[in-house]
Amino acid sequence: MDGVIVDSEPYHDQSFLDMWQEMGYGDRHGMYLPDFYGRSDRVLWEAFIEKHHPPQPIEELIGLREERLLQILRDKQPIFNGVPELVQRLAKRFPLAIGSGSAHRIIDEVLAMRDLRRYFPCTVSSEDVEQPKPAPDIFLLAAKRLGVDPANCCVIEDTLSGVQAANAAGMTVFGIANTFEAKALGQTGASQVFTDYVAIGDTLLNCTFN
Repeated sequence: MDGVIVDSEPYHDQSFLDMWQEMGYGDRHGMYLPDFYGRSDRVLWEAFIEKHHPPQPIEELIGLREERLLQILRDKQPIFNGVPELVQRLAKRFPLAIGSGSAHRIIDEVLAMRDLRRYFPCTVSSEDVEQPKPAPDIFLLAAKRLGVDPANCCVIEDTLSGVQAANAAGMTVFGIANTFEAKALGQTGASQVFTDYVAIGDTLLNCTFN
């Protein structure tokens, strides 16, 4: 979802950086955010806590950061151009699912934009599984809930950890070069990499997935 349906990666970064500034860490937070793209917020907070030992409990930090992000997303409504049309095309043929490292309330907020919720009968969050991406758990649970064999699933991913998770799930994975360069996505294991949502739709609608 993040970086594929909604251009939220910069706002994820902004919400973390704003919080760290207010907490007094500013330029000394020491976290390289691209290392965590596609992974759960909890993983990033755990790394931050291990490094800095802030007084706030992790659940409080997660909640405050989510609230900040939600407000930004409501204000910006940053759905990628071409995504609503792609989703409408694909939903006529395939069952669609969201498999995201974000929390359910963020997923719900995004799918409320442009009336996207009706196209996704299944949403899976990192909150639903033991291991977030790059482990395959999120995608395997999505396939199970859809009632589709993983081998007949195609994942569209923008992050390296997401590509790794899809490959580990035994699924075909298409990269969209929104967050990482096409070369990096291909080297990580994306079978095809796109810069255009129309091309993704054309390719999928000519595939033999069941």
